[in-house]
Amino acid sequence: MKRRSFISQVLATGSAPWIIPAHVLRSQTAPSNKITLGVIGVGRQGTGDMRAFLTQDDVRVVALSDVNKQNIDGARGLIRKAYGSDDVKLYPDFRDLNRDKTIDAVLMALPVHWHSIPATDAIINGKHIYHEKPMGMSFEEAKYVRAAVRKKGVVFQFGTQQRSDMKFRWASELAQNGRLGKLKEIQVGVEGGRQTEMFPEQPVPDYLDWDRWVGPAPMTSFHANKIQRAYHENITNFSLGMISCWGIHHLDIAQWGNGTDDTGPTSIEGLATYPNGGSCDAVLSWKVRMEYAKAAPITFCTQDTEGVAHGAKFIGDNHWVHVVREKIWASDDSVLRDPQNAMGTMPIKLPVSKSHFGNFIEAIKTGKRAICDIETSVRSDMLPQLTAMALKAKRKLTWDPVAENFGGDQEANALLAQRPFRGDWKLPEIRCATIVPRATRPSQRFLPR
Repeated sequence: MKRRSFISQVLATGSAPWIIPAHVLRSQTAPSNKITLGVIGVGRQGTGDMRAFLTQDDVRVVALSDVNKQNIDGARGLIRKAYGSDDVKLYPDFRDLNRDKTIDAVLMALPVHWHSIPATDAIINGKHIYHEKPMGMSFEEAKYVRAAVRKKGVVFQFGTQQRSDMKFRWASELAQNGRLGKLKEIQVGVEGGRQTEMFPEQPVPDYLDWDRWVGPAPMTSFHANKIQRAYHENITNFSLGMISCWGIHHLDIAQWGNGTDDTGPTSIEGLATYPNGGSCDAVLSWKVRMEYAKAAPITFCTQDTEGVAHGAKFIGDNHWVHVVREKIWASDDSVLRDPQNAMGTMPIKLPVSKSHFGNFIEAIKTGKRAICDIETSVRSDMLPQLTAMALKAKRKLTWDPVAENFGGDQEANALLAQRPFRGDWKLPEIRCATIVPRATRPSQRFLPR
């Protein structure tokens, strides 16, 4: 029975179930018009992102890849609930998923140390990519992913979803339009790291391929906490810590409101504290200052440091506006009540996206750039990378945002280098990669032109 006839009949007879499954109520887009999506990494972040894509009528999740069988089982349960069936392809090796010619796009949501390799592999195989933040463990990795996107012309969307939130756009438009007066400073505060005990070695559970989970990172003993996001994002084998994992979100908004999406700071310096032992060894607290040639400086620190609160705060000569995910407020309520300051009415209007995931899909269909495309994403991701380098150098560093290096400072330039990968893992070669022709596929129009 067709969907419309079915619903009409059960409503007319009074036999409608209390809950009609989402896959029945969802409007029906022809299979040939659906964008096929493969998901690499279905842990906490990956399943959260996948849930959003499951609600998109013009997307079909068709493949999963994860080294944790429990994650796979959980993801299949969500797919079964959304589609009425969990019939998806399972790929233990992400490279096989990336080479599947029936897949149009990839969601990559792995732990940070795994970001650059599978992302680049997906891109060089012609996949549009929703790339979870941050870009990677080094600035060189971010540049490499950017080079792959430029070469292949695929759609890239970064997981800095605050640009698809009205409040952050409004705050950034107020700052760019001078409604706060001349912008004097932007304060960015995020949560700090964590102090833990040393995690003792535990037997590796049978549902996990630990060697593949560690992948290109230095090998370490297994402990259940290490595969939990709250911990591995604070272990330097796997992440740069909260300066990157949390910092990228509000630093991205600082870039947006500062009007510096196409450039970066000219200098950075700061200090930090680190854990006294324990398995979580990433930075605990910090405060850095970033100076710009023609824009406001950014103070980036652990929240509650010298009065800097969580979120992004744009401070002008006349007013300030502070924005977090839950709300936006100003030094004077009249700033937000003034009709001339209403969002979308000021002369400088920033790009509009009401759904970060929908914006990605729309970009694939239209060939337009996503709201967090590769160019702005690498520039924003550069800020936590520079923070990490300045904290390691323990001195002021002078940055060239055009050349993307520290000029003649060879000691500082050495900090830009990619960290060595373990074993045979390496970034895929870009110039030798070619897109496999898919001329017979109905979704060929979604391929990069």
